[in-house]
Parts: sequence; C-alpha cells; structure tokens
Amino acid sequence: MSDDDQSRAAVPGLSSDHALAALRGAGEATRLRILALLAGAELNVKDLTQILAQSQPRISRHLKLMAEAGLITRFREGSWVFFRAADSGPEGALARAIVGSLDPVDLTLARDRARAEAVQKARAEAAQSYFKAHAAEWDSIRTLHVAESQVEAAMDEALGEGPFERLVDLGTGTGRILELFGPRAKKVLGFDLNHDMLAYARMKLERAGLSQAQVRHGDLYNVPLPDEAADAVVLHQVLHFLDDPASAVAEAARVLAPGGKLLVVDFAPHELEFLREQSAHRRLGFDRDQLGRMLEGAGLKLARFRELSPGPAEGKLIVSLWLGQKPVTAGKRRKLSPKVEVAA
Repeated sequence: MSDDDQSRAAVPGLSSDHALAALRGAGEATRLRILALLAGAELNVKDLTQILAQSQPRISRHLKLMAEAGLITRFREGSWVFFRAADSGPEGALARAIVGSLDPVDLTLARDRARAEAVQKARAEAAQSYFKAHAAEWDSIRTLHVAESQVEAAMDEALGEGPFERLVDLGTGTGRILELFGPRAKKVLGFDLNHDMLAYARMKLERAGLSQAQVRHGDLYNVPLPDEAADAVVLHQVLHFLDDPASAVAEAARVLAPGGKLLVVDFAPHELEFLREQSAHRRLGFDRDQLGRMLEGAGLKLARFRELSPGPAEGKLIVSLWLGQKPVTAGKRRKLSPKVEVAA
C-alpha cells in the first residue's frame, strides 16, 4: 500500500449528512474563492474584504457557514480572528480535494491570489518595521554570548533528528525555532503574547514555505492545547523573562506526551544587572540543579545538560541547555491524535 493509500485509510470518512453539509459550505462562488485563499494563507475578515471587495457582514456570514461545515478553522489573536483551511480530519481532506480540483489559471482565482499577495506584503512590511525597531536591542544581547549558530547546533543535537508528529515552541518570538525544526515535524506550533512578534513570525514562515508551521496568540502559563498534545516542546531564551518559570516548565510538561522531550535553553547564573532594566530580564540565569528541580517537579527526567561558554571576545554569558524527558508510563509511547485544533 502506498503512503497516500495509508494516509487515506487512516482518515475516517464523513457521514452522508456531514459530507452534504461540507459540500454546501463550499458550494457558493464567494465561499469557494475564500476556501482557495485560506488553503494558502491565514487571513482575517479585514484581509478578505480587501481581497474580495465585499462587505464585512457578507464575508463574516460566509466564514461562519464554512466554519460550521468544518472546512475552515478559526483562532483569535487579540482583537482579530484569523482563519485557515482545515488541515486535519475528513473535513480537511475534503477541503484539500476541493481546492486541488480547481484550475490554477482560473482568472478569478488568479486575481484573488494577486490581491492576497498585496495584502500579505503590506502586513510583512509592518512586521519588518517592528523588527527593525528592536533589532539593535536583540543584537546587543547576542554579542554577550556564543554565536547563535553554535547555540542552534547544540539544540539540534540535543533534540535529535525526529521526526516529530507535533513540536511546540513556547514564547516563539520571531519564529526562528519553528524555522529550525519545522522541516523535521509534521506540524509545528509557536505561541507568543506579543502580536507584533507573531506578525513577524508569520511573515517569515510564509516566505519560507513552511505550511506545517503556525503561530498563535497564547499564554505559556496556560497553553491552549490539551494534555499530551506534543512530542517535543521548546522553551528558548524565555524563562529569564518570567516571574514564575517553574509554572511555565510545568505547563510545558503538561502538553508533552509520554516519551516526549522538553528542551530548555537559557543563561547560566550571571551578574549583568543592567539586563534587568535594559531588557526586562526577571532572572539572572539558572544553574543546572535549579532548573533540574523544576523539571523533576514537573514529572520530567533530566536526560541531558550542556553549557556553551563564550570565548574571550564573545562576552560573559554562558548559554545552558537542559533536555527533559517525560517517562513512558504504559510501556509504550502514546500515539498522538492527528486532530488538535487551536481555535478561539
């Protein structure tokens, strides 16, 4: 049996009522155009009104019908609600089949794509402006420790080749971790509270063509995912910003499946007090045992620890990596559900 045949066999079919509801959800000219757009990008109501030149109430009604039919999913990001084509389950398979059957050179659809690209370009320019405004601050911190390439190589080695079913990055920032590990995971999710950073990360992921990577607005103390939803979680240079890092580690462990890995990257203890005022650092680093106790308290085993010390010309900060692993309780690894939606 081919991989495609196995994939189709693994997806349960739709009942006749659900199939008819889904087909009706796409069975209108504007809704079909919306589905084609959402198969290629995450868009909000304002985006769609600009692209399709239709009123907000009309677009909202179409989206509501399509969401009820299961063809699209929605997620909130501050005051905005974004939409994308369903990417799992039988409804997602049907949505992909419908979009895949469309003529790519159809003039209406081509015009829609061109307008969507213009909307995304404007959004990307706004995100770039935010990034440039803060780049100097981030660059100054990078000069205080070993090169990012060394840190990423150590992360790559610690987390392993995978492949991962679902990798989650908490405090994703620019989305760099999603870029780094995205190619080895079926799905990667990044959560952050900063809307500007999410816009920047989304722009980067779209440009990189990582369709399996998504970013969402979310609090890392209360991640909008069910228990055991991921087989790998990353906390990269996040904990030193937090008042309660142990709670963040415990929440990361909650969403980790048995046998899964939690990779924490942060600074070793240091005395650079200016980082508190200049860069809002709450903690001046963590030692091996301190974070090891947080992992143990969250039910994880410290499987690996490594320090990356800077050279004479690289500053004073030591970057530490902790790899925690969740015990396999039932003698075998739990199979992740393919359908974990992050919705409003």
